[in-house]
Amino acid sequence: MSQEALSQKYDAIVVGSGATGGWAAKRLAEAGMKVALLEAGRNISPEEFTEHMPAYKLEYRNLSPEIVRTRPIQKMCYACMEYNYDWFVDDLQNPYSSPPDKPFTWQRLRIVGGRTLVWGRQSYRLSDLDFKAASLDGYGADWPFSYKDIAPYYDLVEGYVGISGMTEGNEALPDGQFLPPMKMTCGEVLLRERVKAKFGRTVTIGRTAILTKNHNGRAACHYCGPCERGCSTFSYFSSPFTTVADALKTGNCTLITNAVVSQVDMDSKENRARGVTYIDRLTRKTYQASGRTVILCAQALESTRILFNSKTREYPAGLANSSGLLGRFLMDHAVGAGASAELPDMEFKKSASDPNRPNGIYVIRFRNLKAGPRHPRFIRGYGFQGGAAPNYAFGAEGFGASYKNAVKKGVYGIHLGGFGESLARLDNYCEIDPALKDAWGIPALRISMTHGSNEAAMMEDAAVTAAEMLEAAGARNITLNAKLAMPGMAIHELGTARMGDDPKKSVLNAYNQAHDVKNLFVFDGACFVSSGCQNPTLTMMAITVRACDHLVERFKKNEV
Repeated sequence: MSQEALSQKYDAIVVGSGATGGWAAKRLAEAGMKVALLEAGRNISPEEFTEHMPAYKLEYRNLSPEIVRTRPIQKMCYACMEYNYDWFVDDLQNPYSSPPDKPFTWQRLRIVGGRTLVWGRQSYRLSDLDFKAASLDGYGADWPFSYKDIAPYYDLVEGYVGISGMTEGNEALPDGQFLPPMKMTCGEVLLRERVKAKFGRTVTIGRTAILTKNHNGRAACHYCGPCERGCSTFSYFSSPFTTVADALKTGNCTLITNAVVSQVDMDSKENRARGVTYIDRLTRKTYQASGRTVILCAQALESTRILFNSKTREYPAGLANSSGLLGRFLMDHAVGAGASAELPDMEFKKSASDPNRPNGIYVIRFRNLKAGPRHPRFIRGYGFQGGAAPNYAFGAEGFGASYKNAVKKGVYGIHLGGFGESLARLDNYCEIDPALKDAWGIPALRISMTHGSNEAAMMEDAAVTAAEMLEAAGARNITLNAKLAMPGMAIHELGTARMGDDPKKSVLNAYNQAHDVKNLFVFDGACFVSSGCQNPTLTMMAITVRACDHLVERFKKNEV
């Protein structure tokens, strides 16, 4: 890093280059602000994408002992494999702890773009069923804004990112600005029709951040499938080749890679953040970056860890933590339950070379809506993600013609997996582990979370309703699973620096500004008040754009 970059005082320091950090850098730099974008990992090049690499070229056929040794936690993520494991953190260098009876899996990347390189890309809006859920059922707190406040920012983000999907006119899942939808398979169309006729529920194609036509200089998806290994045509949204690239094009954004931020630096006399301290990941040298504002986009748990490690005499329990709620109300969607089956009467062409559609179907929430009955065992609700398609027996025995014939004796499979709301509970939290540090000497997190009885009842119901929908479609050999997966497996960490109007009951205000430190902001999932049951990334990006536009206006008025 040049001395000029190190000595400059920026208008904004953005920590993290993923979904929210990329948007923050783009929006602020395009508004004329000088931005330093700090990323703990290295940069990335499309030359290392492997979506078209055949498995036989892997040295260990995806059984690399290095993954087992250095990524025992990260390999629990479906996307961490021999093709790309070096994008994920080394668990030995980046430890955290959890109580023995409360296991939690924290899956994370350190590379420009972060988890946008491997995310599932499902992109759903929240509604006032989510933003004002507390007013409907009395649990928890409402968000400090409503759907109409965030809707224009959903529009803006969707118009830039490119979300393909179908309009459904369902109040529980607001429609958006969609590119043409991907086509459903015959089995999915059958499920959609039967489920609507018998239950009045909506099965739709997944709303996904993958282009179905050329858009904003990026090419339409060519259905090669393994998006978690990169995309040479940039057909799915990832920040390095969209928002971060746009920010850098302005000339107002400086990207600083391998910058492991340890703390926010404070001017205690003025009660203002004056920048951040970071450690070069490779040289282990310590540096400071100065700025008029500090914006944390490091990912909910990581941003919270930075705030805890930024404690001062004035904030002994962690920076911006006068409420005592920093780290509290940790959420991660309830997953694991659902059902799978076969569609015996579905004819399909015996081909193993079909296009690999990188998307599935979605069943919109139908429990505990604004109007209608309330479920007796749980509040809030769940949706389903799944799909229906031929499953070929690639694991069959034999060689040559006998093997080929065995492979073709596949079945037409169908499955639905539940995604349920995770309630915000005070006793789900993270804190600093007093005895554990990472490879750079930075105190590590201790994460304590369990799913509760509400999530358990919800997933039990999800297993039953999934089975009844599959049965309505004519499925056979239905298998149910009502077991909750370990917290962290949804990879949707939320809520540890929640928004709110009351500084005694929240960490941030409605524009992601810390109540205690007026030039400190947190834009990532830490700000969530409740989780909804929808994938959260689209909402994170919309919240970020809304907060950035507010911050720009304050800059224009010299209020920061």
